[in-house]
Amino acid sequence: MVRVVRATQVEIETAVQALRDGELVAFPTETVYGLGANAQNPAAVRKIFEAKGRPTTHPVIVHLDSPRFLHRWVREVPETATRLAERFWPGPLTMVMPRAANVHDIVTGGQDTVAIRVPSHPMAQQLLTAFGGGIAAPSANRYGKLSPTRAEHVREELGDAVKVILDGGECQIGLESTIVSFEGQNVRLLRPGGVTAAQIRQVVGELLIGANLESPRVPGGTPSHYAPTTPMAIVPAGEIDAARACGDGVRERGACGQMALTFQSFIQLHELGRYQCVQKASDPSRVQVPGHL
Repeated sequence: MVRVVRATQVEIETAVQALRDGELVAFPTETVYGLGANAQNPAAVRKIFEAKGRPTTHPVIVHLDSPRFLHRWVREVPETATRLAERFWPGPLTMVMPRAANVHDIVTGGQDTVAIRVPSHPMAQQLLTAFGGGIAAPSANRYGKLSPTRAEHVREELGDAVKVILDGGECQIGLESTIVSFEGQNVRLLRPGGVTAAQIRQVVGELLIGANLESPRVPGGTPSHYAPTTPMAIVPAGEIDAARACGDGVRERGACGQMALTFQSFIQLHELGRYQCVQKASDPSRVQVPGHL
């Protein structure tokens, strides 16, 4: 079980002051660690893009402590968004809605929409409540690289670019939030994540899958994203079975066994060069890993 840690009052006060001073603060959520800035301070938000090496056309998610503050950021909340918020907030769901007039272009990537999430991690809630405003926060990693699930990942990747890092231990989910947008009464899934398509369908019925030409740009929507530096090969099931013909055991190099593990755990092991191929399992939250290097 993942140990969830709460911050001390001094840690929260230090982080809040850093945000008010226009500095960057990394903090844990239930999905991954976020790299946060005051969402109402364009200069502070630009520091996120500089630290990550992220294109400014790529929007960031605004994190709130409660849906009651949506009106400050969104000019119109679809009825289906209200139902999804009641079911999944706080939690790993991001909703893209029409932006309010006061939302800065640097947050939205110049679009007429803004992405909003209410995280459930206790430390994220502590920070957001104490700050009293929206925190713009993509994942706390270099653009296109793996999202961090521990505070030390943030320190190793971003170093002194971050003024304060709140250490909340390992993230519980370890996978980015699900992102949806709205087309009239229809809901469109733009990025899979911590909330599954099946769970969303239970609330809204029909669900459109994947972006179309009219869909807003969202985090993680580029062809290559959340990518490990270690080369990865996706192997057809039949070829995996052939390679595994020597048995079910797992040995040090070129093993013919198969193991299942959470997606983020696999990615982190793969980043260390310990696995060389992967096949999706029947359970979409897990992967099959044949071959242990």
